[in-house]
Amino acid sequence: MMYPLDEFKREITSGLKKVLYKLKYDGDIKLEISPENMGDFAFPCFSLAAIAKKSPQDIAKETANNIEKSTWIEKVEAKGGYVNFFVDTKSLIAATLQSILNKKENYGKLQKKNKKVIIEHTSANPTGPLHVGRARNPIIGDTLVRIFRVAGYDVESQFYLDDLGKQVATLAWGVDKFYPGGSADLSAHKAVKYYQKSSNLMQEDKKVADEISGLVKRSESGESEIIERIRDAYKPVLEGKGGIQKSLNRINITIDKYVPESEFVRDKSVDNVVERLKQLPYCHEEDGAFYLDLESFGIQGRDTRFFFTRKDGTTLYATRDIAYHLWKAKHADILINVLGEDHKLESKQVEIALKLLDTKIVPKVVFYAFVSLPGGKMSTRRGLVVYLDELIDECIDRAYEEVKKRRGGELSKSKMKNIAEIVGIGSLRYNIIKVQPEKDIVFKWEEALNFEGNAVPFIQYAHARACSILSKVKDKRRDFDSNLLNHKSEVTLIKQLARFPLIIEDANSGCKPHIIANYLFETASKFNQFYRDCPVLPEKNAIMRNSRISLVDATRIVLNNALNLLGISAPEEM
Repeated sequence: MMYPLDEFKREITSGLKKVLYKLKYDGDIKLEISPENMGDFAFPCFSLAAIAKKSPQDIAKETANNIEKSTWIEKVEAKGGYVNFFVDTKSLIAATLQSILNKKENYGKLQKKNKKVIIEHTSANPTGPLHVGRARNPIIGDTLVRIFRVAGYDVESQFYLDDLGKQVATLAWGVDKFYPGGSADLSAHKAVKYYQKSSNLMQEDKKVADEISGLVKRSESGESEIIERIRDAYKPVLEGKGGIQKSLNRINITIDKYVPESEFVRDKSVDNVVERLKQLPYCHEEDGAFYLDLESFGIQGRDTRFFFTRKDGTTLYATRDIAYHLWKAKHADILINVLGEDHKLESKQVEIALKLLDTKIVPKVVFYAFVSLPGGKMSTRRGLVVYLDELIDECIDRAYEEVKKRRGGELSKSKMKNIAEIVGIGSLRYNIIKVQPEKDIVFKWEEALNFEGNAVPFIQYAHARACSILSKVKDKRRDFDSNLLNHKSEVTLIKQLARFPLIIEDANSGCKPHIIANYLFETASKFNQFYRDCPVLPEKNAIMRNSRISLVDATRIVLNNALNLLGISAPEEM
């Protein structure tokens, strides 16, 4: 699926290949987006200096002088070692508007790749409701799922369900002990209390610790009765009131597949992993426990030993994670994991083990720093926690107060509540996704609900403004003349809309969801500038008016499509 700027890039690449052939350069031609007023794309010549035995500046001048003008290339200039390409503005405006208005909700979608991608995200321990600290994981993960789908991939989102190990065993012991009537009517918020209570008892009472250890060993050995008993205990946390699934649904996230860790114990694939790891020359034994020495792979200090069995022969979480990844590699072409920064070491150990087992596909990992509120960090086990549902409620409540302040005299209470939910949930997702995953976030209300700055209300308001303008247009079928759209604010906005497919490609190839958020803010800002500078409905010239209305419609479509990529609703009224 070709877009106007794709055509432009193709002509640039074709022209550069002809010129650079004379310099005996046949490498990749990578274009950069030019700074404002310096063209639309730039080709850096610095890497050619050694080949051509000339300065980058001289290569740029020679190249610019030999590039021919074409349908899309209006002008070529050399500046400071760069060849700057200027698009034919009239061609771009006409083709971009036509493309957006024809494709509508499909504008931005890239060509089908015929590749399957599994994106694993969230995968929280099912011992209590999701808390704010981990809220970044599902939001990043779901946004990547949406981006990869629009980029043309067949995508499946997966939640790796930790139904083995000490944490779920602690929950099961607590539920059995303190809620013996059965867990069918248990809420996630009640269940986590029993988890916390049994965690504390385990620290104080050796008998309790031994009983929980017994459950761990029996479950990790694949004992079906214990695995089912643990499943019954965590099911309310996963599916019940206040549970993980319901919290995710509230912020527009659905998981395609839940994969229990115990499956890889039951089908003996973990045993197979253990036997294969034992055959490696890096494998050693200590008091009955087996480990890989990873010092030669760049792992330093105490962490050079990667244990994959305990002294009693049971496996560890990371061992079962290897089995899971081997299974995933058989069902997909690309694997992506979204993990907290505290998993970096274990993730690297698993990657090394997978490579040693000659796995053809290893995961690309997107690490994220944790979200905190001004009060600091949180712990489910110690009960020092703010749950995601509480944050969602607070976002909606605060959004309602903002809507009431602005529209309280005009809208009904139900209408204001509806807008508040759209704005509140959008604010939560946007405020988290706009920051690069590896950077820390302190969630601040004044930033999340800002109607003037880089926040979702500002963007949603731009969409609502476009809808308001269009609602006042009686004739839905209109002729327009793109040649009339030559005001600087019009040209700037249309160029911004034309970049949308390239932004999706960039966000996809680099697993950088924050790029979409930045693009949205820039687009809303440029639309506001256009609205300020160029009268739309008051315009007297009918063709000019229709042309600007078409540009408003095109902007509405792009804002809607980009917000959808972030899992955020685009309201028609605010």
